[in-house]
Amino acid sequence: MMARVALLLALLFAATPAAAAERLTVLLDWFVNPDHGPLVVAREKGFFREQGLEVELVAPADPNDPPKLVAAGRADIAIGYQPQLHLQVHEGLPLVRFGTLVATPLNSLVFLDGGPIRSIRDLAGKRVGFSVGGFEEALLGAMLERAGLKLADVRLVNVNFALSAALLSGQVDAVIGAFRNFELNQLALEGRPGRAFFPEEEGVPPYDELIYLAHRDRLGRPELSRFLAAVERATFWILNRPEEAWTVFSGTARELQDELNRRAWAATLPRFAHAPAALDAARYTRFAAFLHERGLIGSPPPLATYAVDLGAR
Repeated sequence: MMARVALLLALLFAATPAAAAERLTVLLDWFVNPDHGPLVVAREKGFFREQGLEVELVAPADPNDPPKLVAAGRADIAIGYQPQLHLQVHEGLPLVRFGTLVATPLNSLVFLDGGPIRSIRDLAGKRVGFSVGGFEEALLGAMLERAGLKLADVRLVNVNFALSAALLSGQVDAVIGAFRNFELNQLALEGRPGRAFFPEEEGVPPYDELIYLAHRDRLGRPELSRFLAAVERATFWILNRPEEAWTVFSGTARELQDELNRRAWAATLPRFAHAPAALDAARYTRFAAFLHERGLIGSPPPLATYAVDLGAR
């Protein structure tokens, strides 16, 4: 009798299709690079699949598009920036931060070593390259003011994301917006080492560089919490096995297998959020106040309207 029951159960399970994985589309902030390590590893190691998810990572043609597409309901998740989120919410986009990817600033004010710049005060009368107006000007302005200068004391030059090239060619004397894990390594590989002033050491409140964004009306989806669980597992797998993780990550595309990406990988590892779902409410409140003081946003809205900890809901 027991054998017959076991056989019937086996036939029943064999005839029942496995539950289909829930699909999530994640729009990256830029082309795939070491900043996206936990996402790529979670996909390659099957951690998303174990959470019942099928996750597609999409590099945008225009890095400004992902938050807008999520706000329009045309994608599930976007990788964005905390400083930009405050501005986007101010503009009326229905976006909410529900997780963190890179938990420290990467943005920095970079200049070539061995030149005339030794302190921020030495930037007086110099040319400073930038790529993104508004926020980067506010960042630079705050750093200059702490050193007793004003934004008008430097000459701003839009270098259209060619930050390292502008420095190396002598087009500018310094650049704001350079990522310390990339541009500093890129300059070193060119044989022209760079140095940096870090915003969080020069009067700017610390902030999360890269965050996960979803539409405000879709925060109730259980897939988002499962997504973060997979990302958290991937993060600790990377931290515990950095060399093996680099092999997994770089093995996904030939263009990742160079010295710049290898160095950037090592420089990025300690900056990944160890608890991606956790929200530092005070950090977001302080930075919103900073942007308000710089005139970039009006009175900050309630934090819960644009940043949440899904585990605390």
